Amino acid sequence: MDYDKFMEEWEKMDPADRPLYAIDFSNQPANKKFQLENKHAKNDRWLNLASPVREDRVNSPSHYTAGSQEAIVTIEEAIEHAPSVSYGMLQAQVLKYLLRVWHKDNPLEDLKKAQWYLIRLIEKMDGNK
Repeated sequence: MDYDKFMEEWEKMDPADRPLYAIDFSNQPANKKFQLENKHAKNDRWLNLASPVREDRVNSPSHYTAGSQEAIVTIEEAIEHAPSVSYGMLQAQVLKYLLRVWHKDNPLEDLKKAQWYLIRLIEKMDGNK
């Protein structure tokens, strides 16, 4: 369910029927920022209760914009001198998964994806594939 549909249904719901564990932020001051904990504390750019504007997950997702420059810039610079398009693409995939590993919900999965692309790159350079 998307957020807008959820909020629409939530507003229609009688407050007495809302789940007891739900937290109502509607009466919070606009300048009060909700704080996330644990692994989500570093990836809370999508959460801005003071503004209805949500993260642009296509053009500037937080898991690619967490450093001093966007991941795409780092990747483009790194693969600029790759000896072939294929090698550059594989290196880019390795970098993509490594750069976002701590900003997504399953670091081990991203590490395994990076490993898969790295092994493929090594095998191609070694002449095995």
